[in-house]
This record gives sequence, C-alpha cells and structure tokens, in this order.
Amino acid sequence: MPYTDFSLDTIEAKIGLTTQPGNLFPGLAPVAVPGWLTDALRRGKEVAALVSEKARSEFLVAPILIAARELVTWPVAVFSGQRLDVDPAAGLTGECDFILARTTPVPVLRAPLLVVLEAKKADIEAGLGQCVAQMFAARQFNAARGESDRPVFGCVTTGETWQFVRLTSSDLTLHTDRLFIDNVGELLAALQVSLGPG
Repeated sequence: MPYTDFSLDTIEAKIGLTTQPGNLFPGLAPVAVPGWLTDALRRGKEVAALVSEKARSEFLVAPILIAARELVTWPVAVFSGQRLDVDPAAGLTGECDFILARTTPVPVLRAPLLVVLEAKKADIEAGLGQCVAQMFAARQFNAARGESDRPVFGCVTTGETWQFVRLTSSDLTLHTDRLFIDNVGELLAALQVSLGPG
C-alpha cells in the first residue's frame, strides 16, 4: 500500500502512534515577509486557476518554501515530487509533494530530512494519514543514516490553510491552530522553527 492509501487511523495502528494536540510553536512571532514573496503570491492568485493540487503547489506553496529557506543560515534543499521509497513491504513508498532536507541542493535525497509537506486541493483531514506515513518513512530514512533522534515535521496544506504536525518517537503532535496564507509572516516563522538546526 503506497502513502496515498494511508488514513490517519491506519498509520496510527500500523506504527503504534499516540496522537494528541499541542502547541508546536510557543511564542511564535511573524517574521518580515520578503517583497518578492508578497508579489509572487499576489500574481499567482491573479493569473492561476488554483483548482488542482499541482497549481496550488506551484503558485502558492513553492514560493513560501523558498522564502522559508532564505530565513535560515544553514543549508536546506527543497525537493519537489521526490520519491521516498523506504520500505516497500510496509507500504512506505511513493512520491512526496515536497521534502525539505538539511543539505545543500543535490540530485539525491540526503539525511537529515526535516519537513515533509503534502499539498491538497481542499481536504486537510484526508491528507493527514498520507503525510504522517511519509514523515514516518522520513524518520526511518534519517535513522538509517545516523539521525535517529531528530523530530520530523510535516504539514498538510491547501495553499491557503496549513496544518502542521510533528513526529517524535511514537508521539504525533498536531498543532492546535491551523495557520493561514493571510498571515504569511506567521507561516514563515513556523517553517523556520521546523527547519531548526537542532
């Protein structure tokens, strides 16, 4: 079963997760939004028919991820449409919309993988299982390369609405508040924390 076949219930049962709400970003303060990002998002909304997941990924999500990458001083590569085939027997195979890794941009995935992001046209809840399965695979990928103690962040987004989650050990924490593109400075701050050096 590929990532797309997982619901939150099935991935919880498969790997023994405990899911709970929590504040992933205490004291989060919006950061300054680069002028180019404000312009790119405005133009994207004006010219693009945002009716598909691909369009939302290209015109809304990708520019925000690039801006978040510019906020940090350590290397971060943004992979789009990258396969993460970790354990075919367990169904941990398939393509991820976006993976952010703490590495210089190279053609192959390298650990540590920090954030897995799934873009959905409308339904955040329906994307959570797929995203969490990808996060679990990312954690296995990291562990096989000596990065076993690092939490993995994930996010399911429609482009306008963003639901962040964090996987640590067997605990999955869903951020209590969804973030919105109308406050892109707060979104960027949350991504900056997710890409943290720790």
